Amino acid sequence: MLHMIAAVAKDGGIGKDNRLLCHISADLKRFKALTMGHAMIMGRKTFESLPGLLPGRHHIVLTSQADYGKLHPDVTVYHSIDELCAHMDEQEEYFIIGGASLYQAFMDRADSMYLTEIDAVFPADTYFPTIVKDHWHVAEREAHGADTHNKYAYEFVRYVKNVRK
Repeated sequence: MLHMIAAVAKDGGIGKDNRLLCHISADLKRFKALTMGHAMIMGRKTFESLPGLLPGRHHIVLTSQADYGKLHPDVTVYHSIDELCAHMDEQEEYFIIGGASLYQAFMDRADSMYLTEIDAVFPADTYFPTIVKDHWHVAEREAHGADTHNKYAYEFVRYVKNVRK
């Protein structure tokens, strides 16, 4: 199964200057719980924005930089989407964690999306692709108001791809 996971502002923003738009503690805990024990697929800039290797998860980086694997021997590096897809195991679960170009490239291939929809707009330079409502349906929605730990109201939403006839 192929999932996408992201925190998305009301206008579709997901990042600015290779950083998250805001800190929502519950979103980070959900990200960890969902991705733990699974492979995470990301672009080079997303990988470089991480604080280091995230424990308990296989890191897969998609980049055009030929020698990137030599610089980062603890990650699996692919240089094209076709090469990556040829090595994916149908029995495994994979999470696309960014950036925007990977979300766009895998939108038609993904089975589900785990989005944290933030009820706010922030200055952003990176956006999640438009979700074509006819292609997806909401399987789960869990609303959370702002509180002492989370400055913004948000919803955890799981979208599942509609079966095409």
